[in-house]
Parts: sequence; structure tokens; C-alpha cells
Amino acid sequence: MKRIVLGVQYDGTPWRGWQTQLSGDTVQDRLEAALKKFTHRDISVTCAGRTDAGVHALEQIVHFDTDLDRELFSWVRGVNAFLPPSIAVRWAHDIKSHPADIFHARFSATARTYHYVVYNHAIRSPILAGKVGWVFRPVALEPMRLAAQYLLGVHDFSAFRSAECQAKSPVRTMHDIRIEQRGNLIIFTLCANAFLHHMVRNIVGSLIFTGKGKYSPEWMDELLQGRDRSHAAPTFMPDGLYLTKIDYDSKWNLPHEPTQIVPWLA
Repeated sequence: MKRIVLGVQYDGTPWRGWQTQLSGDTVQDRLEAALKKFTHRDISVTCAGRTDAGVHALEQIVHFDTDLDRELFSWVRGVNAFLPPSIAVRWAHDIKSHPADIFHARFSATARTYHYVVYNHAIRSPILAGKVGWVFRPVALEPMRLAAQYLLGVHDFSAFRSAECQAKSPVRTMHDIRIEQRGNLIIFTLCANAFLHHMVRNIVGSLIFTGKGKYSPEWMDELLQGRDRSHAAPTFMPDGLYLTKIDYDSKWNLPHEPTQIVPWLA
């Protein structure tokens, strides 16, 4: 039995998120169906991080176990032959590990990085629909950058956690938050050891409230300390959210998908 790791990329617009549902309209459902058509066997995959409906992934990492002997390029091309245009396997990797040190897409991950892209313009863009969030009022970067500093480090992120979150603990370590502007696009980059359900979208929504001048940067600290989801901004739209990178120990020697494939993240 061998453990195969896949790098999967998808446009989340047509799908009801990653995790399997009875409707079958999720990325996991379509990937597992493609694997079955390719192998003629039922294969269940485990991912690094579940994404919501409408959320995109440049680098979703999944693993599965199989006793089939296939070339790595065959796992890529063979499975892709049965996937819709919005989902693709970008690479495959065969894990060589000792039984006591087995790779796990979720539990072996040391950090996750998300990008959220906002189109800040008075008029919405139909060309960018589904690929970026939209804010029509002017947003200032510096107040948001000051507010983001309060989120760095180890915190209880209950104020940014959805009611449906199933995580056992709300405590997470935020390694880095960067906010930059490229023309009319504002790009938020958040890196943490892990994220709670809706955590990125809730943080971005609250940062934008600060950027629009509705609250001062210190409000972010008040939200953290208060740990009350009802006091933070509403959950921001999923359109501009991208799972872009999963970090693992270098011993696994996994490939990495560059962000240059999406122009506004390059």
C-alpha cells in the first residue's frame, strides 16, 4: 500500500465547497468520482483544509492510499480526463515514509496561506465576477495594516469563528498578515498554523470596516478580547478567497504550485 499526494487546483464558483455532500456538487465528490473512473475502485481522499462554496484553491493538498502501481504523470493525466474544466490535478507525489512517520494532508501541515482579493472601485466589474470581492467605497490601507497587527501571534479567534465551526479550540497562531494594493485591487495575505470556519472572510470583513473608517484600528483588539462573533463585521463574500499554499516539512519533498498562474496574485 502506498500513499499518493495530489496538488489540486479549482475554481470554486460552480461548487458547493470542498466537503462531500449528498448532492454530489462539491470538489471532493467530483475528484473521488474521477478517481473511481480512472482506477475502477472507490477511493476516499483527505484534504489539507476544507474550503467553502465559491472559494478557490491554487494549492489544495489531498492524499489517498492505494495498492495500484501507476506512473505519477498517469495519476495527473488520467484523473484529469474525468474532471470538469473547473478542477484539475496539477501534480502527483508518491510518499516514501516509515510506518511510524506517515504523511497526512491535514495533520502534517504546519501552516496555511490564504489570499483575499478585493476590487475597490465605484462600479463592479463583470470580468472579475466570482474571482474577487467588491467594495465600492474607498478603503484606506494604513488603518487596516495597523488593525491587522493586533491579530498576529497566538489568540482566541472566537470573534471571527462561524457558529457552524467544528474545531475543538478557537485558538490559532497567526504568523503573518500583509495588505497591499495594485491599482484597484487590494490583496490580503493571511498565514496561520490553521484557520477556523469563515475565519479569513470574517477577518477581512472587519479589516474593511476599519479601512472605510467605520472603526479605529484598536477595534480589532476589542473584538479579539471580547470573543463575541456578533460584534465583528458580517462574513465577507467568498468570491475573492484563494487557498494558495500549504506548508509541510521539507522531508516530504512535495512540489509547490506558484501563484503566478493567477495574474492578480503574481
